[in-house]
Amino acid sequence: MLTTSSPQAGPARVLGTVDAVAIGAGAMLGAGVFSVFAPAARGAGAWLPVAVLIAGLVAYCNAMSSARLAARHPESGGAYIYGRERLGDLWGFLAGWSFVVGKLASCAAMALTFAAYVLPGWERPVAAAAVVLTTALGHRGVRRSTLVVKVLLSVVLAVLAGVVVAMLMSGRLAAVAEVDGLGPWPGSFGVLGAAGMIFFAFAGYARVATLGGEVRDPATTIPRAVTLSLGGVLLIYLVVGTGTLIVLGRERLINSSAPLADVVRVAGLEWAVPAVAVGAAVACLSALITLLMGVTRTTAAMAADGHLPRVLATRRGRHGVPVYAEALIAAIVVGLVLFTDLTGAISFSAFGVLVYYAITNASALRLGPDEPRPPLPVPLGGLVGCVVLACSLPLNAVAAGAAVLAAGAALWWVRDRLGARAAG
Repeated sequence: MLTTSSPQAGPARVLGTVDAVAIGAGAMLGAGVFSVFAPAARGAGAWLPVAVLIAGLVAYCNAMSSARLAARHPESGGAYIYGRERLGDLWGFLAGWSFVVGKLASCAAMALTFAAYVLPGWERPVAAAAVVLTTALGHRGVRRSTLVVKVLLSVVLAVLAGVVVAMLMSGRLAAVAEVDGLGPWPGSFGVLGAAGMIFFAFAGYARVATLGGEVRDPATTIPRAVTLSLGGVLLIYLVVGTGTLIVLGRERLINSSAPLADVVRVAGLEWAVPAVAVGAAVACLSALITLLMGVTRTTAAMAADGHLPRVLATRRGRHGVPVYAEALIAAIVVGLVLFTDLTGAISFSAFGVLVYYAITNASALRLGPDEPRPPLPVPLGGLVGCVVLACSLPLNAVAAGAAVLAAGAALWWVRDRLGARAAG
């Protein structure tokens, strides 16, 4: 018989280092590695590797700040907890708000990309079904969901290894000069805007920090897992992104809707194209599982503090899953996949995530000398980097993101005023 726990009851700490690395890598190796290089190349051109490095550098600063904060505050909720404890209630709320809203868009992007590979022409209903399926997996508890993530991640890594082999077989990597050189400098906004889009693909590196309450020995496990997952994925992105640019050339990459499949075609391995499509679909499913887990737990943490309806914090069953938050998040994402478009979802998600990590870095700057704080250039560089990349995204994404932030601030103000009146 199922048992019910109160909103204050904490989840079990069941995740080890390998589990945490799998969650981070599984979140990063999603739709991004299969799709982000083409739109990023439109802004950066042949300077794409520079954009990857910029995104990776900002991600590294964010990861180190997140890891130190998560070790100090080992609770589910990530920057919502850090901002609240270090900067004040409003900033914590805005961090959680940005994370939840941005990641809802990201969940929709992952589901739509998954559906595009599985059943072209039926993207929306298949994406909705994928959201329902992954939510059901999450309902079985974090341990079982992580096992699925490990299996899916292994498949994705095998497919990417096959793509790299195809790059080598194409003969193009031995003729780097054929890339036409770096070409003209595309301008700071071109490269930084591309880095902002690529950051969307990196965004899962600190996913384990949002699951801090479910990690064993968080002071050791969280920093180690974040470093390992981010370092490994950065290397993969540099190899795959640079190799794709060289093999396809700048113009073909810019115009490609499936760059990695085109790489396999150039190598003369047409028979392997379906395998790449399967890898893309599996990557998206893996990332969708971890995204839904993170968004659900941040929503539950905000609800436990009264920023959202408290019923969303209720955990049920022996797995301690926040079932009402889970159901609400799934319903919203299903609505998004039925009515939104992929490009808009990615841009909006990137803005929300960058705001979230800007608050994370600002929180890390407030760590005391007797706490595990990172060297000053790390949170400072992360804060500046997040703000610059967010402002370099497409104007419509920046405007929509700013409007959503303002709506969140207004919601917090109304709640704060009502609370003050009730107390008076």
